[in-house]
Amino acid sequence: MRLPNTAHTQRPWRIHEIAPDFHLEDVWALPTPGGVEDFPRLVHLAANRDSADTPSRAARALVAIRRKLGAWFGWDAPNSGLGTRVETLRERLPADLLAAPPGPVFPNRPFTSVYLTETEWAAEVANRTVHAVMHLAWVPDGTGGYRGQMAVLVKPNGTLGWAYMKAIAPFRHLIVYPPLIRHFGQAWQKTPPPRTA
Repeated sequence: MRLPNTAHTQRPWRIHEIAPDFHLEDVWALPTPGGVEDFPRLVHLAANRDSADTPSRAARALVAIRRKLGAWFGWDAPNSGLGTRVETLRERLPADLLAAPPGPVFPNRPFTSVYLTETEWAAEVANRTVHAVMHLAWVPDGTGGYRGQMAVLVKPNGTLGWAYMKAIAPFRHLIVYPPLIRHFGQAWQKTPPPRTA
């Protein structure tokens, strides 16, 4: 499921020009097989998911702990996010991406869409620890089909941010992301493709 960083860095994604100062944390293959036209379905599914909705009890507990710590220490205070502590990446977009709709709204998570193309979508979140980007892409799977790929890019906020990212890395890689991605794949299988006329 986890891929080498080159699976992201060697492709000509627009995010490279927009967030060159962000660190690529990791890249994941998503169990979302489909055809060339299925990327909008992936974007819709990702935008409407809730990170607390994973069937993994351990992952849900970690999400709850993070939310509680964020409340106690003010990590997620209104003045720590986009437009206050950091400017949105939409301020960096070239004219063609800025003129297009940025992508869907997240009803269940604090992300904001940055831009959407036919094969990639970026959404961002910021708090007192990091400014982070979730980059979803639609890539050939080597068998004539396509699948989703998720990259996580971060810009830690000083020493606190770097320490926070280092501390959570093992939990993200071992406890949070694997069941979250499996659950994402299960939701993909249950979600019918949109009808075509």
